[in-house]
Order: sequence, then structure tokens, then C-alpha cells
Amino acid sequence: MMWLSGGFVFRRGTSRYHRLDPRVKLLISVLMFVTTLIVRSLYELAFVLAFMVAVAAVATVLRRVLRTMMLTALFSAFIFAVNFIVTGNLEMSLLYSLRFVAIVVSTSLFFITTSPDELEQVMKTFRLPRDVVFAFVTAVRFIPVMLLDTIQIMDAQKSRGLELEKGNIFRRVRNMIPILIPLVVNSVVRSGELAEAMESRAYGAVPQPTSLVEYRSSLADKAVAAAAVVTFALVAYSFYYVLPVHFP
Repeated sequence: MMWLSGGFVFRRGTSRYHRLDPRVKLLISVLMFVTTLIVRSLYELAFVLAFMVAVAAVATVLRRVLRTMMLTALFSAFIFAVNFIVTGNLEMSLLYSLRFVAIVVSTSLFFITTSPDELEQVMKTFRLPRDVVFAFVTAVRFIPVMLLDTIQIMDAQKSRGLELEKGNIFRRVRNMIPILIPLVVNSVVRSGELAEAMESRAYGAVPQPTSLVEYRSSLADKAVAAAAVVTFALVAYSFYYVLPVHFP
């Protein structure tokens, strides 16, 4: 279970990609996301996935990205089955299922290389409401904590004889109740502690609080951003005007 959760949790790294301005990393992920949506054939999507794998290798998070792709395999298979039953088109069904994998990878590349503090600064850059920023960043911060709580609760219940892998699907769902109840209780307790901490620090007392860190894009950041935009434009042009298309 721990190796599954590692594909989604941020860990500090020393690669050049980790050191990029978080706004540049967001731009790269958004461009890859959009490119994934405009591809119209399998070989185009294969090129996009290969590029994502190359970015993950540069960021030294390739193994974690591969774990993320493995986690999406079940949902991808479901998408393939539904599309094949409805359309009967094998290539289109493969395209849609692999597109889902590419969408997940493009977004996960940003979150596993960007700390919650950096994410908060990025959201503040877009002038989003402070309460919205705080709620979203807090949710991101608590994801690893809840994953760890889930693992610990499952291990504790297994040591008491709870069998999670045996029985039919209804029995397995019923066996999850001893996992969910302690998890919900822990979340409620933790939310109460967070509310008290916010109140003790006078959250909301200052209309426009300042930030300790303000990001300034370096020349290298601007060069990477420009290269990403140019690459996206060339790839989009090639997909629509150069490469042949099998189906719309």
C-alpha cells in the first residue's frame, strides 16, 4: 500500500525541474494536458506520453510517474471496454483509454514536484480568494496524512484478524467499515485542531496579508517557459496540418 501512495505525495528533490519556478511547472503541465486533448491518433498520443516520460526522467520522478500510470490502468481498462462496446472501434477505444492515463500523468507531474507552499504562491498569483486558496492547499497537505492514517489503520485491523482480501465484493465492502470509521474520526479531530490553530493565529484578521516568499522568474525559467510554448505550438501545428489523421 505504501508504494502505491508514493506516486501522489510530494517529496523534495534536487533536480533542475524541481528548482524551476512553480508557475513554469504549471505552464508545462497545462500545455501537456492540452496537447493530450488535441491528439487524434495513437502514434500522436504515444509521442506525447514519451515526452511526459522524458520530463519525468529529467525531474528524477520517473519511477513514481510509472506507479501513477499503473494505478490508472484499471480505470483505463474500464474506459476502453465501455468505448469498445459502444463504438466497436478498437483504435478509438485505445486512444480514449490511453488519453486518460496521459491526463493523469500531466497533472501528477506538477503535484509531485511542487510543494504545497509553492502551490499556495501560484494560486495567490492568480488573485484567487484567500479562503479558496487556503482550503485547497490544506486539502493537498492532508492527502499524505490521510494516506498514512489509512495504511496504519489497515495494518492495525489486519493484526486483529480483519480480512480485507477475502470474500465476495459485498463482504469486502462491509469489511471496509472498520477502516472508514476510524479514518473519519481522525479527520474530524484533526479538522477541529486545525480550526483552533487558525483561530489562535487570528486567521482573517488582516484583509490582505503579505507573503514571506515572492517568486521571481529567472532567465532560465523564462527560457524554459518560452521553449515549452514554442514546442507546444510546433506539436499542435504538426498534429493538425502535417501528420495524417485516422479519425476525427
